[in-house]
Amino acid sequence: MDKLSPGCQVIFGFHAVSVRLKSALATVEQVYADTGRRDQRMRDFLARAALLSVPVKESNDESLQRLCGSPRHQGVVASVRPLPWGHSLDDLLDTVIPSEILLLILDGVTDPHNLGACLRVADGVGAHAVIAPKDHAAGLNATVSKVASGAAESVPYFRVTNLARTLRDAPKTLYDLKLSGPLAWVVGAEGAGMRQLTRKGCDQLVRLPMCGAVDSLNVSVASAVCLYETLRQRQAAPSLSQN
Repeated sequence: MDKLSPGCQVIFGFHAVSVRLKSALATVEQVYADTGRRDQRMRDFLARAALLSVPVKESNDESLQRLCGSPRHQGVVASVRPLPWGHSLDDLLDTVIPSEILLLILDGVTDPHNLGACLRVADGVGAHAVIAPKDHAAGLNATVSKVASGAAESVPYFRVTNLARTLRDAPKTLYDLKLSGPLAWVVGAEGAGMRQLTRKGCDQLVRLPMCGAVDSLNVSVASAVCLYETLRQRQAAPSLSQN
């Protein structure tokens, strides 16, 4: 049975592994490929891996399932070292033009599928980071990477010790319902929602209009609605100012 090198983790699926090869090749220790799959997609993937001099070990479906813990590996699994998010959140924000800051803050999101979907949305709108508390929050794992379809490799994910304090330390001008300035959206998990202390750290509380029988949306869907409305307003702002 294949064993991971100390400190390594697993990602799986064509998209997640391909993005890691593209964005952080140096972190890829080993790629495992299903010998029973040799369709065009697999041939293209193996050709690219060979071009990049990435070691590929032949495996089978059963071994790959044991390695990644899922039958949805698509015949491709990789052993990788953690991404080098060596800088802190403050360091990251120091590199961003203040007026363009866009963050997604997740409070109490413990489902890796929801985290993966939120990372994918954050990548889609160009958000600078996703932030969550160290406790009561999903961590990055193979399932998150698979659902995120590569976004776990492109969007920094910071878990902070005190989420409420992180919100208090942010400049008050970050929270503007016009959505044209720097902004951090804070969303809570379904059910309990945001914790009371987290709510107190927010400058504005808003809701999504619900016109049907249900009274809430999945956290990743709600995040998508909020982030894409932000993107829409920001992209429209230059043309509006010229009229």
